[in-house]
Amino acid sequence: MPRILLDQNTPYGLRSSFPGHEAKTAYELGWAELANGDLLRAAEAQGFDAMVTCDQNIRYQQNMAERKIAIVVLMTNNWDLLKANLDRIRGAIDRVGPGTFESLDFGLPPRRRSRTPDQSL
Repeated sequence: MPRILLDQNTPYGLRSSFPGHEAKTAYELGWAELANGDLLRAAEAQGFDAMVTCDQNIRYQQNMAERKIAIVVLMTNNWDLLKANLDRIRGAIDRVGPGTFESLDFGLPPRRRSRTPDQSL
């Protein structure tokens, strides 16, 4: 049975959204305070296959080349959007393999800026 770790910043409701998988939260494992590198090492040591996170910077912080775990990054932690896209999230988890990374944005519009690029400061 594939094992999924849900990072501290993911909605708790995701835990029960993966039939046929064992899903655990970092919090319930006592790993809530671990930094990303330590969290990934702990997850790999415990045999997790994938980690789901909303930390969009993890891609730039971690070298996945020698990792045994995969990472799926959700570009939002909005529970309503995630519920509406559970099939896409499940598909990503089933697709990723050791050392791979996949990001899911659910077609969110770009963040609004306070100034347009042609406005001077």
